[in-house]
Amino acid sequence: QEQLVESGGGLVQPGGSLRLSCKAPASIASSINVMHWYRQAPGKGRELVAGITKSGLTNYADSVRGRFTISRDNGENMVYLEMNSLIPEDTAVYYCHVDLIFPIRRGSQAINEFWGQGTQVIVSS
Repeated sequence: QEQLVESGGGLVQPGGSLRLSCKAPASIASSINVMHWYRQAPGKGRELVAGITKSGLTNYADSVRGRFTISRDNGENMVYLEMNSLIPEDTAVYYCHVDLIFPIRRGSQAINEFWGQGTQVIVSS
């Protein structure tokens, strides 16, 4: 089954850095529009962290602006999240997400988006 594959999570001390990576399958590459990173902290809902369009326009949650940087490599179907100056409040499961330009059909379903399985980030001393 097609899915986004994330990597790069882990345990880091406050003030440290991590880089998350996410690869989309080649089968959907030509359909990818906006790529996002979301996160979900324990006991909280999923929130948008950052997004990037195909042309490179970006947006960030206020809580991460200036500390996190989202980037993408369209040729490799990759999206990255560089996280600096990490604080304990950044602890969460981070999810990669892509919106498609147009739905793709898989069996009887029309699919507009894909999610990754999530990667855990823990910021603790």
